[in-house]
Amino acid sequence: MSATPPPAAPAGHILVVDDDPAVRALLLEYLAANELRVSAVASGAAMLELLDREAIDLVLLDLKMPGEDGMQLARALRERAGIPIVLLTGKAEEADRVMGLELGADDYVTKPFSPRELLARIRAVLRRYHVQTELASRDDKRRAYRFAGWEFNLRTRKLGHADGRRMDLSNNEFSLLAAFCSAPQRVLSRDQLLQLSRLHNAEVYDRTVDVQVLRLRRKIEADPFNPQLILTERGAGYLFNAGVETLY
Repeated sequence: MSATPPPAAPAGHILVVDDDPAVRALLLEYLAANELRVSAVASGAAMLELLDREAIDLVLLDLKMPGEDGMQLARALRERAGIPIVLLTGKAEEADRVMGLELGADDYVTKPFSPRELLARIRAVLRRYHVQTELASRDDKRRAYRFAGWEFNLRTRKLGHADGRRMDLSNNEFSLLAAFCSAPQRVLSRDQLLQLSRLHNAEVYDRTVDVQVLRLRRKIEADPFNPQLILTERGAGYLFNAGVETLY
C-alpha cells in the first residue's frame, strides 16, 4: 500500500492588518483553507513587530483603522521592502485607493468584499511578484544598470541618482524599468513590455503599461510632461532613450 503524501506546503505567508476581529477571523479561516499561511494583527505597530520576526509574502492592509494613518503604514511598508501590498478600502474611498496605488500598492479590494475575489487577487499579485523576482535574478551576474545619472540596483531593488535622490519603486515599476534597461534604444510594443516586465496576468491589459510608464516617468524624468528618457512611439509602443551601462 502506497504511503499517503504529506500535505502541500502553504503557497505564501499572508499578513492581514485589520482592526475588525470578524474580518481577521474570516480571512484567517478562508485563506488558510486555500493553502495560504496567514497571520493577522489589529494595528500598525503589531504589523511592524511581526515583519521583524517573520518572512511575509504579501500584506493585506486596511486603510481605515481607527487611530492609524493607513497611507503612512503603506508608505512604511514600501520603504521597508518590496513586499506586495493589497489594500482593503471602502467603496467611497476612491481618493485613498488612488493615493495608495501611487505609493506603490499592488492592488485593492473594496469592502464588503467577496473572499473568493480577494483570494484570486492575492494569488495574481503573488504570481506576478514571484515572476518579477525571477526576472531580476535571471542573470545572477547582472548587478545594476546606470543611465542618465541614475543607478538602478537589481539586487537591492533601489534606484538612486548621483545628486543624492533616492526613489522607491513599486514591484511593477521595478519590473518595467528592468525591462527598459535590458533593451535600450529599441522600440518595444506594449505586448513586448508585458512579456519583458512580466506584468501580464488575467487582470492586466495593454493600458496597464501606460499607467506604469506614467508613474515611472514621474520618478526618473526631469519633466514628466516632456519626457526625454521614456519616449512614446505612437502606434508602436515606447523607447528607452538612454545609454545604459550594465554593472556585473
